[in-house]
Amino acid sequence: MSSHTHISLKSQDRLDLSDLTTKGTAKARTITRAQILLLADRSQGERRTHKSIAEVLGCSTNRVSTVVRRYTEEGIRGALYERPRPGGPPKIDGVTEAHLIVLACSDPPEGRKRWTVRLLADQMVELGHLDSVGRMTVQRTLKHNQIKPWQVKSWCVPKPSAKFVEKMEDVLDVYARPYDPRFPVVCLDEASKELRGTPRVGQPVAPGQAAREDYEYTRNGTANIFLAVEPLAGKRSVRVKDRRANIDFAQELRRLVEVEYRHAEKVVLVTDNLSTHSVNALYEAFKPEVARRIARRVEWHYTPEHASWLNIAEIELAALATQCLNRRIASKDELERQVTAWQDARNRQRPKVV
Repeated sequence: MSSHTHISLKSQDRLDLSDLTTKGTAKARTITRAQILLLADRSQGERRTHKSIAEVLGCSTNRVSTVVRRYTEEGIRGALYERPRPGGPPKIDGVTEAHLIVLACSDPPEGRKRWTVRLLADQMVELGHLDSVGRMTVQRTLKHNQIKPWQVKSWCVPKPSAKFVEKMEDVLDVYARPYDPRFPVVCLDEASKELRGTPRVGQPVAPGQAAREDYEYTRNGTANIFLAVEPLAGKRSVRVKDRRANIDFAQELRRLVEVEYRHAEKVVLVTDNLSTHSVNALYEAFKPEVARRIARRVEWHYTPEHASWLNIAEIELAALATQCLNRRIASKDELERQVTAWQDARNRQRPKVV
C-alpha cells in the first residue's frame, strides 16, 4: 500500500491556487508548491503519484510529499509559505533604518572621500544608534532602499540664465516647425571612437557561456564620427574622418549643403557650442567666396551652453554607440563598414524624433 498522502482540494483553494500560478507574480518556489497541490488534487478524477508529479515539475519526490503533507496538516498557507524561522529580532528596526538612511545621504566625515559600508557601520555604533552591526546588515539595508553613497556621477546642472532660456526656446521653436523639404531641420554632432584590435581570436557565445575576448588589445589610434539627423524625416547620415578639426567640420557641412540637401533653399542647422562649430571653420577651409556661398544656405541655431542634450543628434549618437560602437573595432575601414551598415538599417526603419 502506498504511504503517500492524498488530497482533495477545496473548491476555493483550487481557485486560489489556479489564480496564483496564472498571474506568476509570486516567488518561484511558491508557484511550484501551488503546482504540486494542483497536480496532487484527486477531486478532479486524476490519480497522479508523487513520483510522477516530481518528474513533471522537475523537483524531488520528497518535496512533493512535504508540500502535500503540510496542506493536510496546516492548510493552504502552511503548504505555500515558509514557517517563521527562529532567531533574534532584527538589529535594524524602522527607526534605526531611518537613521542609517539619513547618515548615508549626508556628507562623509572629514578626511574621507565618500561613505563605505564599513564606515557607515562604525559610525552607526559610534553615534549610539546600535551596540554593534555587521557590514552585511548595513549593505542589505542600503540595497533595499536603493542607496549607493559610494557612487558619484558627474552631472552638469546649468544655471538657467536669460541667455540659456533664450537659446533653449529658440531650439525648441525650431523643433516645433512643420516639415518642409525646402527648409529641412538638420541636427549635427560628432564623437570620437578609439580603434582597438584584438591580437588573439576570442570564443563565440555558446549555451551557458558568454562570448569571450582576450583582455589584451592593441591601440590603433582614433577616428572621428560625424552624424547628421533630420528628425522629422527619420533620416540620418554618418561619416568617419581621421580627426575633428575645423577643416573636417567645414567639409562635412559643405557635403550636407551641396550634396545631401542640394535641392533645399536653406538648411536649418542645430549644433552645440563646440569651437569648431562656426562659420569661421568655412573660411579656414575654403576660399572666401565658397565659404560665403555655403554660409548663406545655412540657418544656424545653437543649443545653450551645457545643454548639448537639446541636440537630437546626441540621441542618435547614443543609439549608434549602444547598437554598434560599444565593442572593439580595429581600423577606420572596419569602422566605416560598421557605421554604414547601421546607418542603412536605421534609415530603412526610419525612426523619427518628433
